[in-house]
Amino acid sequence: MFLVTGATGSVGRHVVAGLLAEGHSVRALTRNPETAVLPDAAEVVHGDLARPDELAVAVQGVDAVYLVAMGDAPEQFVNLAKQAGVRRIVLLSTGDVRDDVARQHDAVAERHARFEHVIRSSGLEWTFLRPNEFAGNSLHWAPQIQAGDVVRAPYGQARTSPIHERDIAAIAVQALTDDGHAAVAYQLSGPQTLSHADQLDLIGAAIGRKLRFEEMPAVQAREEMIRYAPPAIVDAVLGQLAAAVTHPVGVTHAVQEVTGRPPRTFAEWATEHAADFR
Repeated sequence: MFLVTGATGSVGRHVVAGLLAEGHSVRALTRNPETAVLPDAAEVVHGDLARPDELAVAVQGVDAVYLVAMGDAPEQFVNLAKQAGVRRIVLLSTGDVRDDVARQHDAVAERHARFEHVIRSSGLEWTFLRPNEFAGNSLHWAPQIQAGDVVRAPYGQARTSPIHERDIAAIAVQALTDDGHAAVAYQLSGPQTLSHADQLDLIGAAIGRKLRFEEMPAVQAREEMIRYAPPAIVDAVLGQLAAAVTHPVGVTHAVQEVTGRPPRTFAEWATEHAADFR
């Protein structure tokens, strides 16, 4: 039995589908089972990583866990998993985590590094997935694109290597089900480095419209973003984008090496998600 946390998330739902396609039993953890749109073959259960004391039943009979870094009690969840006989954890971390520093440089990296440390110290088998920017982050532009042809956002020349969520999920499935991935932290990226303005051009091509990126001052963007996200997280995101203007995020080859095929392009992602922008 495999436990998939964050099962309705952009990566988690593909992990569920991938495991089921290989004939495995899957328990899908979600805070809202009644609204979860997941395959009938999955055992959908209620659970919240912010309340790990309520997850003892969810981890029973589980061999491996796909874990997202949610909640503030990784120690408690990992202890529950060990007591239940879980053997392996695959953590969705972030490419911002640095192994060569005593303290991470922002709140996003710090949260994920804490989860990594707890899992490393647990004695369980582990694999960390450290993706660069998700291709799906561009869905934040959807309301503006639906309303017009201009996207106002900061750091249009931030250059990252956005990765398709299906590629992250494919590696997660491999790491959950196959030996040979223990004690590995995979740095994951898409096949090319693109600026945010480049990404917007590819979305425009996918929906048959000419879109334009208009630079928004970072200070103004921060004022808007802290309305719905903690200031420390907002500062981390803006800091990462600012750094990517002068230090573009490069391409890695982990997807090809693990899955045996090249990673999907951002253009493919944009075509798949065209309806989200129309």
